[in-house]
Amino acid sequence: MSVSREQIRQRVVDGTIAFGEAVLPPLERWLARHSMVGDRTFFDVDEFAWAHRLEQDWRLIRAELDDVLADHDQLPNFQDISTDQATITDDDRWKTYFLFGYGFRSEANCARCPQTARLVQQIPGMQTAFFSILSPGKHIGAHRGPWKGVLRYHLGLKIPEPREGCRIRVGDEVRHWEEGRSLIFDDTYDHEAWNETEGTRVVLFVDFNRPLRQPAAAVNQVTLKAIAISPFIQDAKQRQLGWEERFAAFKSGRSAPAA
Repeated sequence: MSVSREQIRQRVVDGTIAFGEAVLPPLERWLARHSMVGDRTFFDVDEFAWAHRLEQDWRLIRAELDDVLADHDQLPNFQDISTDQATITDDDRWKTYFLFGYGFRSEANCARCPQTARLVQQIPGMQTAFFSILSPGKHIGAHRGPWKGVLRYHLGLKIPEPREGCRIRVGDEVRHWEEGRSLIFDDTYDHEAWNETEGTRVVLFVDFNRPLRQPAAAVNQVTLKAIAISPFIQDAKQRQLGWEERFAAFKSGRSAPAA
């Protein structure tokens, strides 16, 4: 019996998941012991000087975001780009606008947001960067990130009121986004997010290398390179490029984007 290309791909994905579940937990515990910023849910922004630079220029990023949001309905759902997100979101209320992702640069999106692209490239060890857009009433259920070798950064860009309706829980701590202010956290802790307002919430979403002592830093670099060539990331890159092609056609008036 012949095996289809999709069946082969699924076997590779299943094997990657099984390998990760067996190997990553002890490796992550070892990384945590070598963390130069400790192992906790949220981090003090003062430990990361570059975050203050982004806060100073947040209005430049917001201006480019406002232009992007003019095409809100045509933006891709997160699960349309990263299919493994389908376990935590299955509707059209979590939109994305990717700039960078594990070695991939969206030339079209960076050209539309040159100031944002310039600023995020100044973040040491930046792995991913995109606008994360939550529609009114969206709840992202509890989940954890895939790898402790990166930390997550959120810069509040468009945060509707009331304040208590727009929040994120990481572990046992709950924080609220503020426009022009940063949050830095470890997404391998159980976390979830809510937008219980009538407005759209947008943050600049960045994953960057956790500061580590050697030899953990070298191990982390090797692991991140492996993640970059994994079937999950390669599939997401192709889906992103496909959306860009459809969006360009839409903007030229030839057709509407479709998944």
